[in-house]
Parts: sequence; C-alpha cells; structure tokens
Amino acid sequence: MNYKILVINPGATSTKVAFYEGERCVAKENISHPKEVSFEERKKLVREFMEQFGKPDAIAARGGPLKPLKSGTYRVTVEMVNDIKEGRVQAQHVSLLAPLMGWELGQELGIPAFIVDPVSVDEMIPEARLSGFPEIKRKSLSHALNMRAVARKVAEEMGGKFEDFNFVIAHLGGGISVSAFEKGRMIDTTNANEEAPFSPQRAGTVPSVSLVELAFSGKYTKERLIKKLLKESGLVGYLGTDDMREVTARIEKGDKEAELVAKAMALQIAKYIGEMAVVLRGKIDAIILTGGLANSTWLVERIKEYAGFLGKVVVYPGENELEALALGVLRVLRGEEKEEEY
Repeated sequence: MNYKILVINPGATSTKVAFYEGERCVAKENISHPKEVSFEERKKLVREFMEQFGKPDAIAARGGPLKPLKSGTYRVTVEMVNDIKEGRVQAQHVSLLAPLMGWELGQELGIPAFIVDPVSVDEMIPEARLSGFPEIKRKSLSHALNMRAVARKVAEEMGGKFEDFNFVIAHLGGGISVSAFEKGRMIDTTNANEEAPFSPQRAGTVPSVSLVELAFSGKYTKERLIKKLLKESGLVGYLGTDDMREVTARIEKGDKEAELVAKAMALQIAKYIGEMAVVLRGKIDAIILTGGLANSTWLVERIKEYAGFLGKVVVYPGENELEALALGVLRVLRGEEKEEEY
C-alpha cells in the first residue's frame, strides 16, 4: 500500500518538509525563516504545506538528542513529548521541535507520528562508553539517521542487507560523525559536539588541559566558550568561512593557509576512520563518506590518501534525511519492521 506520509525536519533557519506516497516523493520544500520564528508559526507553515496534498496516513518527524535509544522507528508518545518539554533530553537542539509538531498535528488529524533513528541512537559496546575520566561518560550523539539510510543503500548495491556487513561511516557536514557499524549495529561513534574531527564550524576534540586553562582564564563566560567551540571554530575559526567550496577555490588560487587547514581536517577525519576500523578489529567491508562535505572532490581525495589503505571507500554525497524518515515510517506501516517502544 502506498501510505501517505508527511515528513518534518526543522533546522535553525528553515524547516524542511516533504510529502511522500509510498517511496515516491510527491513534493518537498525548504521553508526559510529569515527571522526568528515561533513554534506555532512553524507548525502553521507545515500545515499549509501539508494541506496542498490532503490528509496523510502518518507523520515522520526528525528525532533529536532524546534519551539513549537503540536504532529504529518510534511512535511519538505523551512520555516523549513530556521528556522534551520538561528538559529530560541529552542536549537542547532545534530538531526536538519535530516530535512536538508531529504530535500536535497527529492529534489534530487522528494519525500517528513517528521518529526514525534519532540523534541519540545508542548501541555502543560497554568498553566504548568509558572516557578515561570517571566523572564524564561518553555520549552517543550522532548523525545516525543519514548514516543508517546510506548504509542500507550501499549494502543493497553490494548485494546484501545492512545487517550483513561491517561499515565505517563518516557523515561530513556542519558537524562530523564517524561511526563503526557491525552487522547493522552502531557499536561506537564520535560525538560531533565534543569528540570528533574539527568541521566547518565545530572544534571537535581539543587538548583537554589547555581547554580547562582557557575556561578558567577569565577570558570567556561558559556560554561564550561553548558557542566558540560549536559555532566559531574549525574552518570558520581558522579561515573566516565555513563553506568548503570557498576554501577549495582559495586552495586552487594558491592559498597555502587554506590548504593547510583543509588538509588538517581531512587528516583528522581519516584518523577517526582508523579509530573506528580498530573498533571493528579491521574487519571492514567498506568505508562510506556521506553528508554535504562529501560533495567536495578535493576533501574526499585527501581522506582517501590518508585512509584508503584500510579498505574500499564508497562516496554517497549529500543528506537523505527526508527520504530516510519517510522510508523508516513506511517500513513500520507495511509491517516490514517492528515499531520500537520509547
């Protein structure tokens, strides 16, 4: 059956929406928010988009940094909504608006809302949870949705199912996640905000003692330093731009500083790929590069130079989150996959 599915994926300055009939995307739109917009205004714009196509059978909403969950598709429940509203989440992120919108629209329409492979997918093996500092436990917060969706496609192209293979997957975007997938399970991952390669905006892993000294130097407030780590570091911190296309253009014109910084980012990505290869004990069927930065041939080639010896490298550029959300809900509605309990 070609179930009709409304897909909602909010971002900081826009809300991405789509309407699917079965596997077919009928329409999608990136609703821009040039100024700060309220939750109700966002919901109104999503409803107006939906009304062009009629009543859906279900809603697929982006899942944010909720409590630790195993991978899969979850129905949005009162408990999930209350956890978000009352702050029982691992971090505050705009993606948490999606389950709230899905819940309220679903209640109005009398249809279920779901999330798929949220940011908080946590399937780490026990030994991967220790940071080395007892007071701090490693968190599993990653781009699980896109990574798992791309892994399914690569597995199909390789003649099998996702659960048949071992993959190291690097999602290369505004933040970077590098994860080890063993037979479909994400047994270790980087946290794009705290321990990861530096990225277009984020600092990733930084020397810990030096960071503590900076934090107590009096130069920064807590809020200002966190903003610097997450929004003003990486490419933009070194080069004044977070656009890899601009960085590449500067490299082509002979800008040595731009080349050094971009090579350093490629090296860090490759080092984390190597780390995840170790987690899989070297048993890798493919290394997959995905996300927006995978569109950069320059960056991809540098990563291959460093990490290509580890195994086959497959490049799947871009983000497929709207499709991944729709297909995750579709599998549950068709009975192909069991709905997980929140």
